Amino acid sequence: PPVMLVELLFQAACVSLFLSSGQGRVYPARKKPASFAVERRRVGPHVCFPGSSGGCCPGWMLSPGSGKCTLPLCSFGCGGGSCIAPNLCMCPDGEQGITCPEPPGTCGEYGCDLSCNHGGCQEVARVCPVGFSMAETANGVRCTDIDECQSAACEGTCVNTEGGFACECGAGRELSTDRRSCRDTDECQATPCQHRCENSVGSYRCSCRPGYHLHGNRHSCV
Repeated sequence: PPVMLVELLFQAACVSLFLSSGQGRVYPARKKPASFAVERRRVGPHVCFPGSSGGCCPGWMLSPGSGKCTLPLCSFGCGGGSCIAPNLCMCPDGEQGITCPEPPGTCGEYGCDLSCNHGGCQEVARVCPVGFSMAETANGVRCTDIDECQSAACEGTCVNTEGGFACECGAGRELSTDRRSCRDTDECQATPCQHRCENSVGSYRCSCRPGYHLHGNRHSCV
């Protein structure tokens, strides 16, 4: 009888071990995390709410290219740097932080304006075109034309133009290559005379070969 009792106790222990190990393998609570992991692999990283329209974890947004939550958000902006993780900027100097310091101003005496294009903005110097002066008014910056004739060195007449000036010479004279001084115009190059032409300062004179005399029109020969 003692031998039979020991045998029964051994069989009962084996059955109990089998049942406990079997229950551990089929525990139903493990199915939910496994299914969420499959869903996470399907929709990509940084997904916290797979059932919603956005689904992205805080600090992430959908990337326009892939449609997955791979675009980090930096709430304070990164200036000239780039957002590499939620509220983490990579700055041009190689430093990382929640934002990037503004570069020192390089806009000169007239200050800065913003030039924006395709979502990016940069500071640019406020300047006027060449030939204009800048003045601060109640309505903002205004560029006014400079009268260069007050200081231009024209030999003839100075004519002020918008943003510049032009020199002009009187009748019988033309501008030199420096566009400021004047020289005599050689009217004889246009062959106004039938026979001979003699240039003079500001004018010219026609003459005829022997055997001809000058017509009353002062150009033809008879």
